[in-house]
Amino acid sequence: MTQTSDNVTWLTQAAYDQLKAELEHLSGPARAEITEKIAAAREEGDLKENAGYHAAKEEQGKQEARVRQLKQLLETAKVGEAPAANGVVAPGMVVTIAFDGDPDDTLEFLLASREYASSDIETYSPQSPLGTGVNGKKIGADAEYELPNGKKASVKILDAKPYAG
Repeated sequence: MTQTSDNVTWLTQAAYDQLKAELEHLSGPARAEITEKIAAAREEGDLKENAGYHAAKEEQGKQEARVRQLKQLLETAKVGEAPAANGVVAPGMVVTIAFDGDPDDTLEFLLASREYASSDIETYSPQSPLGTGVNGKKIGADAEYELPNGKKASVKILDAKPYAG
């Protein structure tokens, strides 16, 4: 679970360990593997028409960008505890909202950094318009946020509980 505040990203110990393991893998075994792929493709001859070489170079570029991203994130990270189950919306919580107070039009999402996004549940950043609107509100409260078209939307907080993973 993450919470970004200014240039500090708060992570649970599990999230920190997961990102650190990814960085170690990308910086070590994965980097060696992509270097071998590039070397093997280079030996095949003409690089202008060598699709394997170009694909490996593109993969290397993406991998190195992710390494830089992870290093920057982990350098500014602070390890903390998961949010308390006190009924107040905070990063690291699964939030259930009703649009315009309509109990039939609901959305459940994880309020967290994209680094913690999973395919199990939709994730909204605390800096997103919806995330900013609900963050710090109590269960039962109304929250307002700005839509991309500049109009305001309102939601009612139905539930907020720590994300269990």
